[in-house]
Amino acid sequence: MSAEKTAITPTRAEDFPEWYQQVIKAADLAENSETRGCMVIKPWGYGIWELIQQQLDRKFKATGHQNAYFPLLIPLSYLEKEAEHAEGFATECAVVTHHRLETVKDPVTGKTKMIPTGELAEPYVIRPTSETIIGAAFARWIESYRDLPLLINQWANVMRWEMRPRLFLRTAEFLWQEGHTAHETKDEAITETRLMHGVYEEFLRDHLAIPVIPGEKTANERFPGAEMTLTVEAMVQDRKAIQAGTSHYLGQNFSKAQNIAFTGRDGTVQLAHTTSWGVSTRMIGTLIMAHADDDGLILPPRVATQQIVIVPITPKEDSRDAVIASCQALAQTLRHQMYHGEPLAAASRNGSGSRKACPSASRSARATSRRARSASSAAIRRSPPRTSRSRRTSSAPPSRRSTKSTTIC
Repeated sequence: MSAEKTAITPTRAEDFPEWYQQVIKAADLAENSETRGCMVIKPWGYGIWELIQQQLDRKFKATGHQNAYFPLLIPLSYLEKEAEHAEGFATECAVVTHHRLETVKDPVTGKTKMIPTGELAEPYVIRPTSETIIGAAFARWIESYRDLPLLINQWANVMRWEMRPRLFLRTAEFLWQEGHTAHETKDEAITETRLMHGVYEEFLRDHLAIPVIPGEKTANERFPGAEMTLTVEAMVQDRKAIQAGTSHYLGQNFSKAQNIAFTGRDGTVQLAHTTSWGVSTRMIGTLIMAHADDDGLILPPRVATQQIVIVPITPKEDSRDAVIASCQALAQTLRHQMYHGEPLAAASRNGSGSRKACPSASRSARATSRRARSASSAAIRRSPPRTSRSRRTSSAPPSRRSTKSTTIC
């Protein structure tokens, strides 16, 4: 008896790393870029990140944090001030050494070449993380204990040279958020560190339906320059753990380097206790490894860009318009229904045109609570490629680029 055909080949059991890449390709989430080590996040993939971003941002603001933005380019001298921190990132840093290009024509071929010129007096490092430059801003903003705590978050991109990239998991450039806070006392800073660690744990469990193991990193595994690093380790299907989020108590190390000082309640000058914490687009890779199967991507509904797709079945041409109109009316009704405080993302196929704009599903949603033991874990799935043997609930043709979701026919 021949083995059952699957939409994704190889299967998880045959080659888990390659299966992961093929799920991303079939789901049309991302692709490798011409820029070595970087990726292009396509609309379906970026839509997932937007939902993660929106939901986390509400949690950050609910705990008193504000968003800000800081420069992408960090003076090299800033990293040198914090030796342990700089050493930990030294081999991953991209460095800008010139500030302009000059055009030179090749006299033989006539082609124009771009030559870097105008060497900078001080090189800049493209942001691998922002503790140093945000610390410099904190030093300007904080004067008194009355200015504390200072609770800041930044949504940004960072650059860390990666020689063996894997889409979403390890790329030279990736998107993330990084929280940075300053506090009057050590106890307050540690409380903040644990608070944000708990926010990450709750988000992965209740929004992403991923089982996690929270804990503290060993001294050798701590973030460079930190006195304590807390981690949320996400469990995935190859029986390994992915570091999905970290929260760091930095002590007064960065305050000493950046002179983040304030006048205390007793009138003495004191150094602030700081923290940092962050998650990145690695969460999308974690989602895939935790929930997808051999027929494609599965997403918890809270981070699915389409939760319900209505596929009209129109066997007779004279009833086609009425069926499509009815489906569109149903989709409009569903969009007014709420799920976890948000309108349902419902769409109706119009029976023609681009299938990318309004995806369909090959199987109905199924619960993923067995994996995460979470109440919010109903699954949203992507369609298998045309070559797969799918179990469809309608006679509508499958769509390669669709998010598997609840199909109403």
